[in-house]
Amino acid sequence: MITPLQILRQPFRYLKQQVAPSYLGVDIGTTSVKIVEAQPGKQMPKLINYGLLESQSALNRPNVAFQTSSLKLFDEEVAEVLQALLAKTKPQATAAIASLPGFAAFTTLLSFPSMTDAELQKTIAIQAKQYVPLPMSEVAIEPMKVGSYEDDKGFRYQLILLITVPLEQIKKYQKIFKTAGLFLAALEIEGMSLARILTADDPTPTFIIDIGSRATAITIAASGQLQFVAQSDYAGASLTQAIAASLSINPLRAEELKKERGIAGTGPDYELSTIMLPFVDVIINEVKRANFTFSNQFPGAPAVERAIIAGGGANLLGLEKYMAKQLQIPVVKANPFARFEHNPLLEPLVPELNPLLAVALGLTLREL
Repeated sequence: MITPLQILRQPFRYLKQQVAPSYLGVDIGTTSVKIVEAQPGKQMPKLINYGLLESQSALNRPNVAFQTSSLKLFDEEVAEVLQALLAKTKPQATAAIASLPGFAAFTTLLSFPSMTDAELQKTIAIQAKQYVPLPMSEVAIEPMKVGSYEDDKGFRYQLILLITVPLEQIKKYQKIFKTAGLFLAALEIEGMSLARILTADDPTPTFIIDIGSRATAITIAASGQLQFVAQSDYAGASLTQAIAASLSINPLRAEELKKERGIAGTGPDYELSTIMLPFVDVIINEVKRANFTFSNQFPGAPAVERAIIAGGGANLLGLEKYMAKQLQIPVVKANPFARFEHNPLLEPLVPELNPLLAVALGLTLREL
C-alpha cells in the first residue's frame, strides 16, 4: 500500500532522471525556519545556499511558536517566514524536502515474529490500531525495520518502528509550501534526517540529542538508521526563561548571557551555571530514560556508546563536557558540514552552523 508519505517522494525520482538538480532541505522548528540548498559535487554533495530566520518575539513571549507539541501548526505564520527566507536566499530549486518534529508524529517500536513481508504488512495494519490515537483513515503510516533479536528459546523477532503522521498535518505542510511557491516533494521526521547525516556508515550505537528552542528530540541511531525516538519539552528556551526570571532581566538579554557564558562558568559566572544546570539535568535524565526504555524493548541491543548533540542548544558553552560526565560516554557536537563541499569562506561560521543546519542538510542527502 502506498502511503501519502510515499506519494510525496515519487516526483523526485522523475526529476533526478532528467537533470542534476539542486535540492532544498527545509527544517521548520518551533521558533525558526532553516533552509539549505545542495547539489551533486565533485566528490561529495555541495552546499550552495543556506539561510535561517528565528522569531525574536518567541523570547519575549513564551507562548509564541510556529508549532507546538499539541500538534498545532500555525501555517500562515510559517509560510510568511519561509517566503521571507526564500526572498533573501533566492534558491534555484523549487522542490523541497521538509522535516517534521518528532512530536508531530506518533512513533512506536513494535516486535513481530519472523514472517514474510506480505504477512508483516497485514499484521502491522492490525496492530497499528492499538497504538495510534486517531482513526486509521486520518493518518499516513510508514513502518521501518530497525533491527532483530533472538529470545532465550531461540525464536527470532524483527523490530519495526511504526511512524504515523496525521493527514491534516501533511495537508498543512503542503499548503505552506504551495503558498511559498515551492513543491513539497517529501516529508520525514527530524530523527530520520539526523540519523542519516550523523551516523551513516558508522555502526556505533549513538544518542542524537537535538536541543531546539521549545523541545528536545532524543534519537537512538546507528548506520544511518533511526531506531528509537523520545521527546522532552525542556529545551533552549527553558534555560533562557530561567535566567530571565532568576536575574529579573529581559529574555533577550538572558539569551545573550546564555550564549556568551554557557554552563562552564566559574567565579562570577558560576551563578549563571547554577541557574541553568537543573534544566540541563532534566534533559540528561530524559536521555537516560530513553536508553532504559529502548534497552527493555530491544533485547540484546548493543549499548549506546556515544552522543551527538545538535540543534541551537548544542552551541551552549560547556555542554559537551558536562553531558559526557553525566552520561559517562563521549559527547560531541554535530558536524554535518564534513559531508559537504562548501565555500571556504564559510569556515569561521561552520562550528556554529553545524548543529543549527544538521536537520536541513540531512534532508538533502535523501537524494544526494
